Amino acid sequence: MSFTIYVRMKKIGKQKHAALQPIPFILDKKPDTVRELLVSLTKLGVRLYNERKDEGQILAYLTQEEIAAQASQGKISYGLRNGPDAVEDKAVENTLQCFEDGIYRVFAGEEELTALSSEILWEEETVFTFVRLTMLSGW
Repeated sequence: MSFTIYVRMKKIGKQKHAALQPIPFILDKKPDTVRELLVSLTKLGVRLYNERKDEGQILAYLTQEEIAAQASQGKISYGLRNGPDAVEDKAVENTLQCFEDGIYRVFAGEEELTALSSEILWEEETVFTFVRLTMLSGW
């Protein structure tokens, strides 16, 4: 059974909070802990990255609709070009280490999730917010 969650991604000083629209992510199951949430999102991200990185474009430009859609997510890019696949285990390890090192913070609604073992208290329409605290964390 799949489960949809909504996530906002924010970089300190980059976007106005009101401009960030939640992005839906479809996970295999509802995560019970912060660790499960981070692992599920990372595995999904790796799979989507590996699927789209080799898709070619005939014309390297973005339509107005693509620009608007990407801008609402906080980043505009032309896409990916070939290169090696992302390695799932390495990405998961990096995600968990960055969380423990405080590179980014995770909120469920207004509540900060501070430990990997923390249980997620689900409420109706919970939106997760990821806040990147350093310029070197990669997104």
